[in-house]
Amino acid sequence: MTVPEADRDRVLRAYFVGDRLAAMPRRGRRRRIVLEHLAEWFEPGRRYSEAEVNDRLRVAHPDVAALRRYLVDDELLDRDSRSYWRCGGPVNVDET
Repeated sequence: MTVPEADRDRVLRAYFVGDRLAAMPRRGRRRRIVLEHLAEWFEPGRRYSEAEVNDRLRVAHPDVAALRRYLVDDELLDRDSRSYWRCGGPVNVDET
């Protein structure tokens, strides 16, 4: 889903205070924008333990289990029995 930068910024300002998630949108485009933002906290190609995922997500919200589940359900993170990895969402590429 391609969202104009201004729309993305507006949604993130509405739901985040700094890095803290003030509220989770129930569904739809705003929820996807919030989840894609959280997914950007994970480096593509790297595997993370559940503890590492929890540490990163805890910055945003104390209910890390719910955030993990939302990210997996929306196919932004994937997992196996030992690790998680980013499998979706936008990737920022520096053009240097």
